[in-house]
Amino acid sequence: MKKLLYILILLISFSSIGQSEKLFDQGKELYKNGKYQQAINAWMQILDKGEHSAELYFNLGNAQYKLNHIGPSIYYYEKALQLSPNDSDIKNNLAFAENARIDSIEPLPKTVFSKWYNSISSIFTFEGWAVVAVAFSVFFVALFLFYYFAFSERRKRLLFVSAMFAGILLITSLTMAFLTYGDFTKNQPAIIFASEIEVKTAPTMGSDIAFTLHEGTKVQISAQDGNWFRITLADGKDGWIPATDLKQL
Repeated sequence: MKKLLYILILLISFSSIGQSEKLFDQGKELYKNGKYQQAINAWMQILDKGEHSAELYFNLGNAQYKLNHIGPSIYYYEKALQLSPNDSDIKNNLAFAENARIDSIEPLPKTVFSKWYNSISSIFTFEGWAVVAVAFSVFFVALFLFYYFAFSERRKRLLFVSAMFAGILLITSLTMAFLTYGDFTKNQPAIIFASEIEVKTAPTMGSDIAFTLHEGTKVQISAQDGNWFRITLADGKDGWIPATDLKQL
């Protein structure tokens, strides 16, 4: 009975994959023929099934850009970049879409330490740093054991120095794993979808207007109060907007 159940699950999975591939190819054909909205509709059916990929998001971004939907195009390019961060085509098309935005946000200048930290932390994700920490812990234990059982004074000295070096790298990678994980949990980017939105000083419609934003601007969500999000811009400005006016990445 269990075997039959597994076979049934596999058949359903293969059928779902086949349908998704058919929808994806159908969308590509519609896109080639200039039927961008119909292509989006076809690809959205794949997303509705819970399936996603960098290629799918990239094509959705292209179709939205063709329709001059700047907010959605940037959103889908950003989603594609999350899955394939080194893809040059995604980066180039995202840059084109960002150039079509109305808002020009100048980021705050970074300190030397911030630049150094960003360059180091971007080498791996927090998961990658955790793997590196585990690897160095294995090296440290192995080197220490070799040192402990070594007879030659010269070899013991070399193994001790190597073990200490591995220990320093272990502590460093472990620290980076915790720091990057903290950055990951705090990172809540979103894209403004409203054509124009007045950012308020408090989470109420009657509060004062802090500034105005337009479609496609990328923001960070820093807090939530009911149906309102507190957002922060790269230039340090912050305020409150309704949750319906943006879409989280």
